[in-house]
Order: sequence, then C-alpha cells, then structure tokens
Amino acid sequence: MSLTVLLLIMSVMIAVIWAIIFMERGQRRVPIHYAKRVVGARNAGGQSSHLPLKINMSGVIPPIFASSIIMFPSTVANFVDVPWVQTFASMITPAHWLYNVFYVAFIVFFCYFYTAVTFNPVDVADNIKRQGGYVPGVRPGKATSDYLDTVLGRLTFAGAIYISAVCVLPTLLIGQFNVPFFFGGTALLIVVGVGLDTASQIEAHLISRSYEGFMKGVSIKSRRG
Repeated sequence: MSLTVLLLIMSVMIAVIWAIIFMERGQRRVPIHYAKRVVGARNAGGQSSHLPLKINMSGVIPPIFASSIIMFPSTVANFVDVPWVQTFASMITPAHWLYNVFYVAFIVFFCYFYTAVTFNPVDVADNIKRQGGYVPGVRPGKATSDYLDTVLGRLTFAGAIYISAVCVLPTLLIGQFNVPFFFGGTALLIVVGVGLDTASQIEAHLISRSYEGFMKGVSIKSRRG
C-alpha cells in the first residue's frame, strides 16, 4: 500500500467518523406553540417549544436485523445439501454484489419498520392537541399527524441512506483498496454511539456538580405566614 493510498484511507476514516457524529446528533426541531388559556386566576400557556425528531431514529437495529436475515441462507446451506441452496448461499457473501443489494434493502426496510414501531405520529399529535399546542401553519389533529409522518418519512429515508453507506463501506474499502481490516459497519456505529452517550453523561454530571458547587453554603429560609 502506497503512502498516498494510506493517507487517503486515513482521510476517509476521519470523514466517516465525523459524518457519523454529525448524523447521530442531527435532528429536525418541529416548532410547537401553546395557546394562552386562563387557569384559575392566572394565564397559562403562550409559550413556544419544539419536538426533536432525530435523523436516525432506529439506531443500530436495522443493520443487526439485516445481517441476521442475510446469514440465514448460509446457515441453512450447512445442513441442506441441495445444489440451488448452495448456489444461493455462495452468492449471499460479502464479496458478492448481491449481498450488498439485499443488505441495503433490508436496512432501509428495518429503518422504516422500527421507526414506525417506536414513534406514532397520531399519538404525538393527540398529545400536542390535548396540551393546547399546535404546529404553526398546521391544523391540530389529523393534519398535524400527517405533517409529522411526512417529516419523519423524509428523515428516515436520509437516515437509511446514511446507515447503508456506513455498513457497505468495509466491502468497498476491501474490494477497491485491498484494505486488510474492517472499518465501518455496525461496530463503528455502536462505538461512536456509546462514545456520544458517555460524553453526554459526563457533561450532565459536570453540570450537576457545577450547580452543587454554586449552591454550596447557601441556605434558603422558608417563609412563615
């Protein structure tokens, strides 16, 4: 491997890690306004908030399920001595283009499937309506659920393409540059995801410690009426 190819591969590795961090932290913030209402002797509501929708709502579930399904024909071929089964199992290997086609197709399918299971736009729209909120320019109720479903569908498509690209990357590196190691795929998604979660927990812990240090030595006296 020449020095130029090595530097190119290192640049690709850094760019892929940066892209994973960017996509995992990326989200679409749907604005939500709450109408003013009178509760007792005071006004409530009149605030603005947002509904965060992540680009990758399904995490690493799609590539795990996709790889498990693709490995099933190879497992069956070990116990069944049928010519067409052996031929099909030999075609479903990482070195064959058919493997990548099925892999990407299953990843896209499970991205939409898992997102639909974990996020219900109808329930979210009903909760927003029940709390007196609305999306600007969108009527509460069914129109809001349709709007959220459209936005989530576009985000899921972008997330599916991103996960597919990361998972197919090891095959491309090995086939085109003869790289003697695997870089990318489910393992990289898990490592980066764990790193981001760990950083978030450390940041939350430091913020809580800062508040404790700020409030140290301060006594709050209660009022007696």
